Amino acid sequence: MHYLHHSGLDMEGLAGELSISRATLYRAVGSRDALLGEVLWALARLLLDEARGEAAGAGPDRVIEVSRVFAELMFSAQQLRQFVAAEPQTAARVLVTPATDLQQRGVAAQLEIFHEAGLAGDEEDLRRRAYLYVRLLGSVMYSELLGVGNVEFDLAEPALRALLPH
Repeated sequence: MHYLHHSGLDMEGLAGELSISRATLYRAVGSRDALLGEVLWALARLLLDEARGEAAGAGPDRVIEVSRVFAELMFSAQQLRQFVAAEPQTAARVLVTPATDLQQRGVAAQLEIFHEAGLAGDEEDLRRRAYLYVRLLGSVMYSELLGVGNVEFDLAEPALRALLPH
């Protein structure tokens, strides 16, 4: 709730809201980046569940549709956009590097989506494809943060489809 209200994470303010010291907060969460990772994963998970509910179809078409809806929802998440604008280095570190476990969680979620859509194959091959898929989708969703300007989903769709097993 703190993140949604402030479009960011002020550890001093959060500690005050929780009526604990900053030291206690840091002992509980490890680091600001770790807590941001948890908060952003909670937001992403909600939006991913919404995208799964909205997407139709089966097979590769369903996977692509879930991704398209998810990317649109992430793009329209105002608090995320404000956070990225205010703290681009922190956002890049938390969202697109292994500084948090967001990538691992994203890959696991993508693997679930592959399975839900009926995609089959060697599990390790699917996991590698899910990793590449998540990295490519992230490159689209965070293209402005990465300094390449806005990249449309449609431009990446053929490459995303190429990663899906047939």
